[in-house]
Amino acid sequence: MSLLRRSFLALLAAPILASAQVAAPPENVLGLSASATVEVVQDELVVVTQLSREGADAVKVQAQLKAALEAALAEARRATQPGVQVSTGSFNVSPRLNRDGRIAGWVGTAELVVEGSDTARVAQLAGRLPGTTVRSAGFRLSRSAQEQAERAAQGQAVAAFRSRAAELAKAFGFAGYALREVSVSGGEAPGPQPRFRALAAAAAPAGADAPLPVEAGRSSVAVTVSGSVQLR
Repeated sequence: MSLLRRSFLALLAAPILASAQVAAPPENVLGLSASATVEVVQDELVVVTQLSREGADAVKVQAQLKAALEAALAEARRATQPGVQVSTGSFNVSPRLNRDGRIAGWVGTAELVVEGSDTARVAQLAGRLPGTTVRSAGFRLSRSAQEQAERAAQGQAVAAFRSRAAELAKAFGFAGYALREVSVSGGEAPGPQPRFRALAAAAAPAGADAPLPVEAGRSSVAVTVSGSVQLR
């Protein structure tokens, strides 16, 4: 084989050898994860109240429902204060069918939503809206409470990750480790539903000028730190 041909083959093989060396997986790499959970009290209350009207004429039902919604909304606006927000929800008029499948009348429903961080005022307002019934009520975490809980859980999860990495490095006979890759994920974990004191949330009568008897639950915010380290 001529010297020129050997040199040409060597030039072709050089990139292949170099890529093989680069692609070689690092040694002593350990994958691990650590999690932390923080429990916080739910600090916002959301109450959905409903108005309903029935009749033989769809236009009249719609007009009656609109008037009732405007009256309830006006009352809600008069009582609205900082920490309490009021908004309208769905508005629907649909036929009511008889046994023969024919239209026997019309049913209209409209929603009025009361929510906010001042849970006592939200419950009080939701309980005094005229002509309404409580369709649903529940607590949730505010954005600020969620972020604060996530920061706390994140700090705990990172500390647990570092502690576990150092502990495993020592167990395998290494002096320490170097961080290679890491990812952080988290959010509100599913938890128990809010408690309602002596009141079924569905079809609970409102407008009795009495606060809605609710009690806040707790939410669990979990953060997981996953990644890999190289023992050394």
